[in-house]
Amino acid sequence: MSEPTIDVRSKAAPASREAPESAYAWTRLFAALLLSGIGGVGMWSVIVALPAVQAEFGVARSAASLPYTLTMICFGFGGILMGRLSDRFGIIAPLAGGAVGLGLGYAVASQATSLWQFALAQGLLVGVASSVAFAPLLADTSLWFTRRRGIAVAIIASGSYLAGTVWPPVVQHFIQSQGWRRTYLGIAVFCVATMLPLTLMLRRRSPLIAAPAMTPDLALRSARPLAMSPAALQTLLVIAGLSCCVAMSMPQVHIVAYAGDLGHGTARGAQMLSLMLGFGIVSRLASGWICDSIGGRLTLLLGSSLQALALVLFLPFHDLASLYIVSALFGLFQGGIVPAYAVIVREVFPPEEAGVRVGTVLMATVFGMALGGWMSGVIFDLTGSYQAAFLNGILWNLLNIAIAVGLLRRRARPLAHAL
Repeated sequence: MSEPTIDVRSKAAPASREAPESAYAWTRLFAALLLSGIGGVGMWSVIVALPAVQAEFGVARSAASLPYTLTMICFGFGGILMGRLSDRFGIIAPLAGGAVGLGLGYAVASQATSLWQFALAQGLLVGVASSVAFAPLLADTSLWFTRRRGIAVAIIASGSYLAGTVWPPVVQHFIQSQGWRRTYLGIAVFCVATMLPLTLMLRRRSPLIAAPAMTPDLALRSARPLAMSPAALQTLLVIAGLSCCVAMSMPQVHIVAYAGDLGHGTARGAQMLSLMLGFGIVSRLASGWICDSIGGRLTLLLGSSLQALALVLFLPFHDLASLYIVSALFGLFQGGIVPAYAVIVREVFPPEEAGVRVGTVLMATVFGMALGGWMSGVIFDLTGSYQAAFLNGILWNLLNIAIAVGLLRRRARPLAHAL
């Protein structure tokens, strides 16, 4: 059954340098990682600028947090929009639009005369434009790799952590020395000047895009992936993405406050957060290698189970040394979960749908982080402790494990083998 597919694909891309796994594929992977790291500034600059923006506009902390909330919402929906554009026109169009959108967004935000103007520029321009550096790049990268798809996707997924490591201290330095308005203008110029040239390195489209249209039996085999309707499977993946990141958000969003409440100080909590993100990069790269060996669904189950274990370990251990260790373990365990969704999508859905389907699932993960961070704060306000918030995260994690087990028990179609 698979011979016709292999024959057609080889005619579409006969041993060219643009073929999957080629030197060109790895070159564009490096360019995509740089684009992800640069474009990811949209999620981090607003956090660093929050105190300065609050002071200038004379608003409360809750009001000053609105630009971040709006940025995350628009980032999530923007991933779907940019993914759909990528499916239809290739990654070059949304990337170029994202680079220009970031430049325009930061320039407009730097001239804002009120908080609502700043919030709209952050959300509708910076948030949407920055989304192209995450889900669409993940989906596009997955189209250029077959045997090494897991590690390739993991490398790109590390771009968001790379941005979170590099951008905050840089932005903070320039805000202190130049002010937040001039810093935002500088970011605008830098994004356009660096991202547009890098975008040109990704101008070729994957030969895998042409394969489904030329392979009728492949279309039949992908009609009910995992013996489910595409809509049902997509919904299940969205719920999985939401639940795992509600659980993930408890330590990531509240570890600084948690360490302060325990008497260790917020500076120690910030170090724990940095430790999580650092080990998260290691986790994503390692999980990519694992994913290539055991597949996306089993990798999801493994990562989710280990994340649940790390959440449980937060409950009995409260001293400083233990929290450092558990924070490192949490980062090491959870980093591979989100990239696994992109691999699963490529294993069960046609490649021409990768952008919008990966974008939809990763939108759910972003919303899960936002929802989980809010829920943990509400639970803390009600109970005066983070213990119940950790238990809430564990319950959401168990839901994710249940979905992962259900997906693993379903028989896979041979779509992943053919592509």
